Amino acid sequence: RAPQCWEVREHNSSEWCHFIRSNPDCRLDGGFLDYLDGVFCVFPPRLLPLAVTLYALWLLYLFIILGVTAEKFFCPNLSAISTNLKLSHNVADFSLTSPLHGVTFLAFGNGAPDVFSAVVAFSDPRTAGLAIGAIFGAGVFVTTVVAGGIALVKPFTAASRPFLRDIIFYMVAVFLTFVVLYLGRIRLGEALGYLGLYVFYVLTVVLCTWIHRRQRGDGLAPPGAWEPEMPTDVEEPEPSSTNSGDYGEEYRPLLPSRESSLRILTSALSPLDYRKWRRKPWYWRLFKAFRVPVELVLLLTVPVVDPDKDDLNWKRPLNCLHILTSPLLCILTLKSGAYGLYQIQGIFPVWALVTLVASALALIIFITTSNEEPPKYHCVFAFLGFLASAMWINAAATELVNILRTLGIIFQLSNTVLGLTLLAWGNSIGDTFSDLTMARQGYPRMAFSACFGGIIFNILVGVGLGCLLQMTSSQPLVKLEPDSPLVWVLAGALGLSLVFSLVTVPAQCFQLGQPYGVCLIASYLLFLCVALLTEFRVIHFSTP
Repeated sequence: RAPQCWEVREHNSSEWCHFIRSNPDCRLDGGFLDYLDGVFCVFPPRLLPLAVTLYALWLLYLFIILGVTAEKFFCPNLSAISTNLKLSHNVADFSLTSPLHGVTFLAFGNGAPDVFSAVVAFSDPRTAGLAIGAIFGAGVFVTTVVAGGIALVKPFTAASRPFLRDIIFYMVAVFLTFVVLYLGRIRLGEALGYLGLYVFYVLTVVLCTWIHRRQRGDGLAPPGAWEPEMPTDVEEPEPSSTNSGDYGEEYRPLLPSRESSLRILTSALSPLDYRKWRRKPWYWRLFKAFRVPVELVLLLTVPVVDPDKDDLNWKRPLNCLHILTSPLLCILTLKSGAYGLYQIQGIFPVWALVTLVASALALIIFITTSNEEPPKYHCVFAFLGFLASAMWINAAATELVNILRTLGIIFQLSNTVLGLTLLAWGNSIGDTFSDLTMARQGYPRMAFSACFGGIIFNILVGVGLGCLLQMTSSQPLVKLEPDSPLVWVLAGALGLSLVFSLVTVPAQCFQLGQPYGVCLIASYLLFLCVALLTEFRVIHFSTP
């Protein structure tokens, strides 16, 4: 048989570089950096710990890139698109588009890093274990640690009907994934079945909401124990003035003044709010300092449309610059720049053609618009920003999967254990903080509902779409062969945690407190111990 790439550490250190470069299994598909070549060829063997440290820091920074892109650029543009499509949230009249918005656009925005990571991982059979480990691992983490943390922070009465609906759908999705893993492959019909089940889930949410509101007579009665409460205190929006970063509302001039295009550009490209910077503690400033380079590059390449602002966040010089930078970003990140560097007739590169066309279009828009009034077609920038931020997330997810596979080869770990730990934790950390913050602010039922509703999207769309994109007309199936017995430990732990919640939550009349939270967190720690002992072959399981 051909040697596996993880066997490189079993050879003499002088042979590492030759082994990596001559073994087809060591080739990383996609991505801009060859991490395996870097660690085994560029760095000498005695500096391997330094290389691993640098890779670990770069891994953390990739998670920051994913989080910033999804939070500050992907989600706002997605929200703007839904608003333009008349799917905006309307609490006053309880529009049915509210739940549709939550389980489609909002779920896609929050789950974008998870889904893109799964799609990238499924693109290579060698990294499919990362996707399975991350999807199952995030499911276990969110339904135990995050849900338990909410119960510890703020005891509450769970929303009964949404909870039962979501947990039953999620159990069905986990069972389907278990069957697919047992069979070792997923066919076209099964991949479409995943997406169809999510569509059925969306329709169920909308139908249940419609039925309940008909029963209540479309009144504005307070939500019952079965319905998550909605926040009434909306955070005050940022001032829409372009120069309001240093001054409060009381310092605004009484008479509006026209700003120069250069001043608008420099103000729009500033990722810092100096008033907030002065108020925040040192650790927030340190983390913000790491984010500033990412935010600056994203501001340069990704337009953001904000329907809540009077000017819709129209920044004429910057948006005209986006006409050039966003298309260049898309072609230079697609297939790691293979399309952008392609030369037409072997003479003229594609990126140069895109630069010429985009520059001409940007010049026309700059001449025909003004700094004060956004054009009627400004909503198009939301679609451009959505596409550009999606390409950023896809590029970061590709690097993330490649560096995780490299770390797995260095430490001789399976992709599954890397997926259920590093990848699952990294993708779930944002949801963890947001849900716990929401619970502390007095909305524990909404945070608890988000725990189960979000991961339904991740597993159904992540597996369904991830596998569907890898199928071809000649081979309408994707092989999913578990690379370790740990997969079955994962599936069993996730199933047990769901059954535990399904039984104990109704048994407590949906009154969730600290004992429930302690049990969930303790079960996750127990699962983690069993998973690591299984990975290091201290515990042996017979695989199907």
